[in-house]
Amino acid sequence: MDNSIVEAIPAGIAGARNAAVSRAGHGLRVAVVDDDDSIRFLVQTLLERDGLGAETFPTAEAFLEAFRPETVGCLVLDLHLPGINGLELQELLNRQGIEIPVIVFTAQGSIPKAVAALKNGAVDFVEKPFDNKDLVRRIRDYLASESTKRAQGNASHSAAFRLASLTRREREVMDRIVAGRLNKHIADELGICIKTVEFHRSRIMQKIGVHSVAELVQLTLGTRAGRAALGEHAPPEAAPRPATRLFDKKRAGPAGA
Repeated sequence: MDNSIVEAIPAGIAGARNAAVSRAGHGLRVAVVDDDDSIRFLVQTLLERDGLGAETFPTAEAFLEAFRPETVGCLVLDLHLPGINGLELQELLNRQGIEIPVIVFTAQGSIPKAVAALKNGAVDFVEKPFDNKDLVRRIRDYLASESTKRAQGNASHSAAFRLASLTRREREVMDRIVAGRLNKHIADELGICIKTVEFHRSRIMQKIGVHSVAELVQLTLGTRAGRAALGEHAPPEAAPRPATRLFDKKRAGPAGA
């Protein structure tokens, strides 16, 4: 693959992946990349008849120029493309940490390339000629799974931002509440009075938007698990830069109380 193509991708696109995952998956579309006009028309027609949004591209370059991670929930990709081929496009997306379900098209007798695509992270492969209903069913299933994943990611990020709004002292109190400490023990450990603990406890519940210790425990555990699943270790400190074009034709030729 031409290294200039990889260099043409802004470094901020990794932030775009986080932006994509942090949004609910409503309105996700299917991107179809195939140099065969008839295949693109057929797949788009099948998907739209099934109520799914789709957009098609004749080349990987055309896809990269228009690609927005937050809108694409499934990529249907032909491996035999002019210019950047399907495997190279997969590799490029992988390098940028962009994770979306990829279904690859392969011609009869091209199983080795399909296996290579699966090793590269593709979720499935479909051999041409394909069964129309089976293809739509697979795409619908992967799109629904991706939509659920992004919705869960959105909830996790929302909780993380609320937790990040706590002061250092509130966080110290919250950690002890979650660990099952009584107010008296928290006061002794932190060297503050019980009334102050009760005040912080009330503020924590208000800020986080929960009404019981059980809810607080569930939220904190869920947030930690969500961040771990996304490969993160702390709530984001700033909003990621907006997604920009992936392909450039010119370059390609507090303190607490």
